[in-house]
Amino acid sequence: MVIIDLMAAILGATMGFLAFLVIGGLTGVFAWVFYPGGRQSKSRAKKLLMAALIGFIAALTSSYAGQFTGLFQSGQMLEWLSAIGASCLVGSLYAAMSH
Repeated sequence: MVIIDLMAAILGATMGFLAFLVIGGLTGVFAWVFYPGGRQSKSRAKKLLMAALIGFIAALTSSYAGQFTGLFQSGQMLEWLSAIGASCLVGSLYAAMSH
């Protein structure tokens, strides 16, 4: 029984990590792509990867910060909304500063 509980905990943590990677990465890239303004085409791939990484880190940070302060528990809707909001905000700030 302990092995099953351990596997469920590991899979839950892994799925949460992957979900934040996808959510944070996509919202960071979308914020960068849809931000109005001119772009230089030389390092476009590098900037897209950087926006995805920054969005992922923002989503992960907002999740852990909210859980640490007691605003929500893991898996609640508020956790997902804060992750999406934080990654959009940070992605938009990155897009604004990179132009």
